Amino acid sequence: IASCLVGSEMCIRDSYYTITNMSETISINKFVELTYRIIDQSNGEVIEQVEEPLGYVQGDNSLLFNQVTKELEGKCVGDEVEILLKAEDAFGKKADELIFTDDINNVPMEYRFIGASVTMQNDKGGTKDFIVSSIEDGKLTIDGNHPLAGKDIIFYVEILSIREATADEIIEGGKLD
Repeated sequence: IASCLVGSEMCIRDSYYTITNMSETISINKFVELTYRIIDQSNGEVIEQVEEPLGYVQGDNSLLFNQVTKELEGKCVGDEVEILLKAEDAFGKKADELIFTDDINNVPMEYRFIGASVTMQNDKGGTKDFIVSSIEDGKLTIDGNHPLAGKDIIFYVEILSIREATADEIIEGGKLD
């Protein structure tokens, strides 16, 4: 049996049923604070960890992946939720057309290190940032994919607080500073 207490209200869960008061479970227009970790499923490496509470309004999916907010629906303070996100549902598949390799002598000196950011412009004037991802055998490779593209990730969430969102928070989709 697991339980969580919010104010004077309680949520009790066991393997057979859940007794809840809807005011303390995650539902549309609730303001939720949580912490999370993103883990690379292939090797268990923690890619990102957020220990400062992140606040969002349930139903506004601008901060979290849709699948994450769907999984959080109905959860209580203290719940810990693990959500597997396939690459195509997270940061997308790796696009080979965003990876370019050139002779290092054709690359200015300031970009000749792993992690260097290079802003490229297409023939229509649009720009995109690329990262130097490899230097070997006299060749330099830049990659315009998100660093987590092509990776299945585990999104591990701990719910810290739940309350009614204010009208302004609902408009903004999260906590106001």
